[in-house]
Amino acid sequence: MSTILVTGGTGTLGRPVCERLRADGHDVRVLSRHSPPYAVDLRRGGPLLDRAVDGVDTVVHCSNILRGDKDAARILLEAARRAGVPHLLYISIIGVDRVPLGYYRTKYMVERMIQGSGVGWTILRTTQFHDLILRLFEGLAKPPVMLLPKEVRDQPLEVTEAAARLAELAVGRPAGRVADMAGPEIRTFVDLAHSYLRASGRRRRIVEVPLPGKVYRGLRRGEHLAPDRAVGHVTFDEFLARRFGGPEDSAGSAGA
Repeated sequence: MSTILVTGGTGTLGRPVCERLRADGHDVRVLSRHSPPYAVDLRRGGPLLDRAVDGVDTVVHCSNILRGDKDAARILLEAARRAGVPHLLYISIIGVDRVPLGYYRTKYMVERMIQGSGVGWTILRTTQFHDLILRLFEGLAKPPVMLLPKEVRDQPLEVTEAAARLAELAVGRPAGRVADMAGPEIRTFVDLAHSYLRASGRRRRIVEVPLPGKVYRGLRRGEHLAPDRAVGHVTFDEFLARRFGGPEDSAGSAGA
């Protein structure tokens, strides 16, 4: 049995990681801003963070702080070094080194900080989770017309599959950059949006919009995709069927 600290352990990814680790018999500590006994804001750290990392075998860093991610990683790494933590496992995103999106650049900087930290490390990159695509479409469907970036594809992954892989890596030795993990299908945003509208019972007109800039060009080139690492099993339609009820609809087009 290992003692494992999961940052962001109440979030979309952190929660199933904790559940999987506990089911496997490990002692899990959850670090989150509003979750005692380790209610810690990683951007500030403090004595409670030192208590959280004391004696752990692995830190699984799942926290996703849109503003302050770099500071949070630095403070966490400093605490891990002080405590002599032997292994830090970080979840990142496929394409962070290729798509010049600000959020991606920050994730890539955090990767490099971890690699140079002196703490044993493992980094897993994945494609975006089904849950994120769903939240995006829910926001875009609020007006009567859904505006989508033209000719952009995605390869969404089931979050519990990523959680299972993280739980496996967390109990192993530091492995460096491990093989990427991507969803089973590459589909256009328009195709995915049609699946969402069918599953949710909503009716919206979809309009594709070309966008300017390097980020959009990178997305059109598919630099956030990994067709050779389509190791996920759960499709977006299967995810939607479970979320909204009704039969699984696998009629959406797929392919690289």
